[in-house]
Amino acid sequence: MRSFVVFCLFATLFVFVKGLFPPPCDSEIYCSGPILHQVQTAKLFDDDKYFVDMKLRSAPDAVLLAFHNLSNEWPNATVPPAKLQEFLSTHFEKPGTEFEPWTPPDWQSMPKFLSRIADAELRKWGQEIHNLWKSLGRKIHTSVKDHPELYSQIYTPHPVIVPGGRFRELYYWDSYWVINGLLLSEMTDTAYGMILNFLYLVNRYGFVPNGGRIYYERRSQPPFLTLMVESYYQATKDKEFLRAALPVLEKEYEFWMQNRSVTVKVNGEEHVLNRFHVQVDLPRPESYADDLELAEGLTDEEKQQLWMDLKAGAESGWDFTSRWYIDGDGHNNGTLRETRTSQILPADLNALLCRSEKTLASFHSVLGAGDSAALYNQAAARRMKAMESVLWDAERGAWFDYSLVTHSKHFDFFPSNLAPVWAQCYSQPEMGEKAVKYLKGSGALQFPNGVPTSLRESGQQWDYPNAWPPLQHMLIEGLSNLPSEDAKELAFELAQRWIKTIWLAYIKYESMFEKYDVNGDGKPGGGGEYEVQLGFGWTNGVALQLLDQYGATLTSGGRRVCTDLLLPLLVSVALMLQ
Repeated sequence: MRSFVVFCLFATLFVFVKGLFPPPCDSEIYCSGPILHQVQTAKLFDDDKYFVDMKLRSAPDAVLLAFHNLSNEWPNATVPPAKLQEFLSTHFEKPGTEFEPWTPPDWQSMPKFLSRIADAELRKWGQEIHNLWKSLGRKIHTSVKDHPELYSQIYTPHPVIVPGGRFRELYYWDSYWVINGLLLSEMTDTAYGMILNFLYLVNRYGFVPNGGRIYYERRSQPPFLTLMVESYYQATKDKEFLRAALPVLEKEYEFWMQNRSVTVKVNGEEHVLNRFHVQVDLPRPESYADDLELAEGLTDEEKQQLWMDLKAGAESGWDFTSRWYIDGDGHNNGTLRETRTSQILPADLNALLCRSEKTLASFHSVLGAGDSAALYNQAAARRMKAMESVLWDAERGAWFDYSLVTHSKHFDFFPSNLAPVWAQCYSQPEMGEKAVKYLKGSGALQFPNGVPTSLRESGQQWDYPNAWPPLQHMLIEGLSNLPSEDAKELAFELAQRWIKTIWLAYIKYESMFEKYDVNGDGKPGGGGEYEVQLGFGWTNGVALQLLDQYGATLTSGGRRVCTDLLLPLLVSVALMLQ
């Protein structure tokens, strides 16, 4: 019955969709305009995101008029910082009023997966991670639905688990690992509600925004929604829900193919691959001052291009990294000012879309639509061929990002170079084994606390020495699915390293962090635009998945030993043999 109601809801929502290109954020307070400019350039807060998350006390027109009148009192309409603070106190509320208290009602104290963790310390820790879902739950207040003009928050009908820290709202690709963790925690209803929110957003915008704020309305993140639905379906076998969700998943896929694809010609043959690409030539509202300062000295055209590419970098989820640099000579060098995300075809985005195409084909097969399944299988085959023609390097044994500027590959190490192994999107089995050899020879395995996001120390957070939970999990999952014992053993070793790292950090700080430093046992990561954040949604989800997959052999001491469950059996065998 529930799935039928959802299906009817989706059918109704389609009438509100006006094509596939997302509408611009038209707020003259949260997305552009003099209030945003003066508040952010005055640097009243440590984090620019703070202001654009504040709630209005009265209608936008009244606030704009009040600011106009205030500006007229000062030379050049520049309001002093003290008066700006007074203005904000009068017309805005602190962030957080958009939420009401909520504890997930489907949370239970002892999910079954905990019993499969042999190490007593890790089992206790797994319980504490499971407990964190309660502190990360958020429900949007009904006033956001009734008076959306007063908030930057995008209304969604169901509660969510947020990442944590400054990320106080729903985020897109984070939620894939969150949902997988929730399903292990047997919080199926909470996971279901989160997926419904994403489907709701696709029906509203044609795609899923980066996060749950109107200033994110023109950019997305890596499109994991199809894989979220796959995880939910595997856990529940709810075929009615799958039938209701599938048209919405296809709508999102169509958005990426129409608005984020490019045709590239290699060796005389044309291929279609995807990229991150956001056509909004203004500073990011949540990082407004940083973007303005970064663009100082550039021409207007160069500023607009930089701001678009910074937004594309944010859309990639890798914000920011030397991976997106293309300097004046066309090389993968430079600084943050040389960010050219839209001019790069990323290996991981295309691997994800390939896996999504195969998953959409499997959904159609489950629902008995063989012809539609064949179309998506053909799309996956075309993409696989394109990836092997454009991104694969047989000599090195991995897939590399492709520059649209130089029409060549970027050969620096990133974990994304092995994303097609995770996606199982390659045509020859030996390609997977070549990728293992590439990884072993890359220098990325020399660190005891995880695989770094790159081997280049740029000061950006998606570079060395930081290691990120989703990248660790994708690498481990990909290796564990290869047929060779060597690859499976490497997957376990990386899982053990990662669990040890985040467990030690938890012991030291009683916190889960969004990222970690590969050079220190239990050391949180750093760099980038903001301080390392606590919470943390995807870190929790990845930890629970690894504890579930390898719980019989992982140890808190970081070494593979006889587990609590196996030791009695081995002792008995030894006694019998005496």
